[in-house]
Amino acid sequence: QVQVVESGGGLVQPGGSLRLSCTASGNIISINSMGWYRQAPGKEREFVASISKDDNTVYADSAKGRFTVSRDNAKNTSSLQMDSLNLEDTAVYYCNVRGRSGPRSSNFGSWGQGTQVTVSS
Repeated sequence: QVQVVESGGGLVQPGGSLRLSCTASGNIISINSMGWYRQAPGKEREFVASISKDDNTVYADSAKGRFTVSRDNAKNTSSLQMDSLNLEDTAVYYCNVRGRSGPRSSNFGSWGQGTQVTVSS
């Protein structure tokens, strides 16, 4: 079983920055991708950014130029640096980790519990 924990959320003013972190733990053999999603009140969860094991990154249009995703393969962690935050970025941010785990090298996909980001003046 793989556990995923996010941290780093909080309250920030428009134009400010936050850095979110995601840590995966458990019987992990390898991690293929680490992705960030968010869900605002009354809306569906949406993709924000992801990074592959080869450091290939993908961003939603809303995140391009403002957010930067990174990872540390040795520590099974990912970070999401968010700059120039605006009111529309308010949401619960979730980390999704996909890879292989366990004695049989089975595929897994695990979500964290989420971390709240609130942008408000």
